[in-house]
Amino acid sequence: MSVTFYFKQPMLNLTQSLKQIQKLSPQQIQLIKLLEIPTVQLEQRIKREIEENPVLEEGGEEDEREQTEVDNNYEDSDSQENEYEENDTSIDSAEDYREESYDEKSLDDYSPEDYYDDDETPNYRLSANNYSDDDERKNEIPYSQGSSLHETLLSQLGLGVMNDRERLLAEYIIGNIDDDGYLRRDLESIADDIAFSANVETTEKELQKLLVIIQDFDPSGVGARDIKECLMIQIVRKYKNNQGNKVVLKTAYKILHDYFPEFTKKHYEKILSKLDVNEKTMRLAIEEITHLNPKPGSIFGNLLAKNSQHIIPDFILEDNEGELILHLNSKNVPELRLNKTYSDMIENMSKKNVPQKDKDTLLFVKQKLDSAKWFIEAIRQRQNTLMETMHAIIDFQHEYFQEGDETKLKPMILKDIAEKTGFDISTISRVANSKYIQTHFGIFPLKFFFSEGMQTDTGEEVSTREIKKILKECIEHESKQRPLTDEKLAQILQQRGYQIARRTVAKYREQMNILVARLRKEL
Repeated sequence: MSVTFYFKQPMLNLTQSLKQIQKLSPQQIQLIKLLEIPTVQLEQRIKREIEENPVLEEGGEEDEREQTEVDNNYEDSDSQENEYEENDTSIDSAEDYREESYDEKSLDDYSPEDYYDDDETPNYRLSANNYSDDDERKNEIPYSQGSSLHETLLSQLGLGVMNDRERLLAEYIIGNIDDDGYLRRDLESIADDIAFSANVETTEKELQKLLVIIQDFDPSGVGARDIKECLMIQIVRKYKNNQGNKVVLKTAYKILHDYFPEFTKKHYEKILSKLDVNEKTMRLAIEEITHLNPKPGSIFGNLLAKNSQHIIPDFILEDNEGELILHLNSKNVPELRLNKTYSDMIENMSKKNVPQKDKDTLLFVKQKLDSAKWFIEAIRQRQNTLMETMHAIIDFQHEYFQEGDETKLKPMILKDIAEKTGFDISTISRVANSKYIQTHFGIFPLKFFFSEGMQTDTGEEVSTREIKKILKECIEHESKQRPLTDEKLAQILQQRGYQIARRTVAKYREQMNILVARLRKEL
């Protein structure tokens, strides 16, 4: 007897639905990236595009005129000049901007006339004519990098009298000193590393003797294990070299050696009560300590930091007798045009039947021409978007840009500029990111002009920057023996009509990197 089991399979529920999904094309993504980058990176981006696309080439209006004159020896000059005049278009003209999207076509849909039609512009100027040939080019400033901290220490090591073993150990110690000039590893761990890597047995005591020699190198304070030792090394160096009042230097050394925790907390009355000195000596000793360098190795990084932080403004705002004139800083951005050789190639191919073997070449040229034309239009759109956004910011903060007074800054958020320009808030955010403007009163990041607002007792809306400026002025003019607390600062602001809480004062103070009242105290 056999039993057969039948399993009923569930029916598949097939449904059809229509959904609308927003998806950015590769061209739109690249356009967004072009909008975000500052002028320095734009120059590099354009040069990379020129290297990758043979259809693009550098050259401005004068270069093309010279090429046209050469071509006139072989072709009709009148038609060549007329065609050039019709095709010449400046990137500086906002009216010429066209919001066109490129749709890829197959080879069958391709028409050669699309690439040499008179209505198309083969040459766009991508730099503004705001400068003459006599202007000095100050954007590129050469810097000498000099020697690093470790190179300086090793060069001083060569001046001492050491045997090969001591020199090897000393070099290993120097290699463990960080960029601030500190030896943050204990000598026992360093001794273990030397035994493992160099197969040299040593002791903590031997390394300590070599470290004392290194701590006598320049800059003063190098090789210290902590900030206390760093400051003490500098005080001892000044005392030995007679660089200051010896009584004051002795007092400063004693403060660091015996009362360093109290010094860091600024408990000066407590220290004064335990020291056998008067208040004047105590004050001079504190001043001596505060003028020491807590990071002796940092002096070797300042030059490189200055080089890396060199700012090239994206906008230049000039004040011409009260009239504000805005320019894009396109001084170092290369000019672009389409390579005429490829346009002529397509034109010649259109006059005869293209063999099957040449279709791949034709397709390649077509793609490169499309890419080049899109890139030029993307640069055009980027420049117009930047100019429209910056004009809107200047109109909104017109009073501030005329005088440069921070109290004239109005509360402004991204939404305010988006409404004035008609752009999306994300577009305004990308424009404001990593961009700078040069004015007649300084260079500022675009983010500087955006701030929140609050209302005073009279209902007037003011920027938080105005409140921060008042806080800064109050702290600058406070008594250093009795600094103003956050509670007292809040009361001062409330008396001036700014209803602000103590915790908000603390937040603004921290944003301005100002210490609490106890740490601002001085003798």
